Amino acid sequence: MNPIADPRALLERLFRVAVRRAQPSETLAAHLPPAPKGRTLVLGAGKAAGAMAHALEAAWPEGAPMSGLVVTRYGHTPPRPKGLPERIEIMEASHPVPDEASRTAAVRIHAMTRGLCEDDLVVCLISGGGSALLTLPVAGLDLADKQRINKELLESGADIREMNCVRKHLSRLKGGQLAAACWPAQVVTLAISDVPGDDVSVIASGPTVEDATSCRDALDILARYSIAVPEAVHAALAEGKLETPKPGDKRFARNSVHLIATPHESLLAAAEEARRLGMETRILSDDIEGESREVGKVHAALARYALRDGNSRTSPLLLLSGGETTVTVRSQPAGSLRGRGGRAGEFCMGLAHALQGEPGVWALAADTDGIDGVEDNAGAFVMPDTIARGRGAGLTLADHLERNDAYGYFSALGDLFVTGPTHTNVNDFRALLIL
Repeated sequence: MNPIADPRALLERLFRVAVRRAQPSETLAAHLPPAPKGRTLVLGAGKAAGAMAHALEAAWPEGAPMSGLVVTRYGHTPPRPKGLPERIEIMEASHPVPDEASRTAAVRIHAMTRGLCEDDLVVCLISGGGSALLTLPVAGLDLADKQRINKELLESGADIREMNCVRKHLSRLKGGQLAAACWPAQVVTLAISDVPGDDVSVIASGPTVEDATSCRDALDILARYSIAVPEAVHAALAEGKLETPKPGDKRFARNSVHLIATPHESLLAAAEEARRLGMETRILSDDIEGESREVGKVHAALARYALRDGNSRTSPLLLLSGGETTVTVRSQPAGSLRGRGGRAGEFCMGLAHALQGEPGVWALAADTDGIDGVEDNAGAFVMPDTIARGRGAGLTLADHLERNDAYGYFSALGDLFVTGPTHTNVNDFRALLIL
């Protein structure tokens, strides 16, 4: 059967290949440290934390004691493999805005670091989403403040580095403070990257990695996006009292970080599958950032160029990209219905609007964790007849763009891509098939 005969099914197939490459069950065992003389404590947070805990339990020597606690997003704990003994507790909490369960998990994890010695090993399982899931605010900041600040950051258009810089300096665990609390034990971090450039200090706000950003940086970001913090916290930032551990701190001398899955590796897996199926394939980048709708426009321009250059090709062309785009939520008149959707859907709206029904272009954009923002879809499909079908259904794409309502638009067309939680997270996956 010709895989190109059903472009939509082909794009979904490539997404699933990319996600499979990032599964902890496939990658974690190769990065395990040896069992220590003392005890082994497992701590962690992120959308993939539950799957990582299962993979660690399966790979750790049966006779070596191990215990611990990780926290993942509600509904993101995978079924326990049959016959696998439970040695690591898994909690669930809210994402992207933290809740009381996020704070409870953080308090418990922080308490577990007490009494560690040089002979002990702490294995930290870290993946994207850990910033919200592991929430222990600094003095003077209550959970309601943290929720508001987090929500305003998410809607501001700030990029992930800016958001996490603020989060680090308003937390007692992020920005290396979890690892510092584990000293003098050895800390080995196993991480799944969901950030452009695989900067481990940014993944989940780097709870086990020294932080090069400063209180002044955090204040500048808060001012840039007009986000207020309590007066006492603002004063503490201004005086440098909420500084994080910096590079060269002796408490990190025995620590190490291993990336067990990255966006680039997942895109490579998808590219290999596409080439095996006879497609010319190009990976544009694994670390694209910017406004989602604008990134969609750029991808549309690349697709049009490829179509014009079609005479030089003898096979279909696949363009792949990844990274972490952002969505600036547009203000709406009072009383108007607020749009729904995440950055993958926003990208698809920008792409479709720029393509204007260009024949020969099919696309899928989705978040590899299976959730686009806070909705129940991973992303959406764009096809040559997307806008025409939208008009037939009485929809105007420009109106949905203005309201950031990707979910409403693609849901009405039956073009949402729904996978459920994938139990990993290597960020955005975008694939454009050009025939």
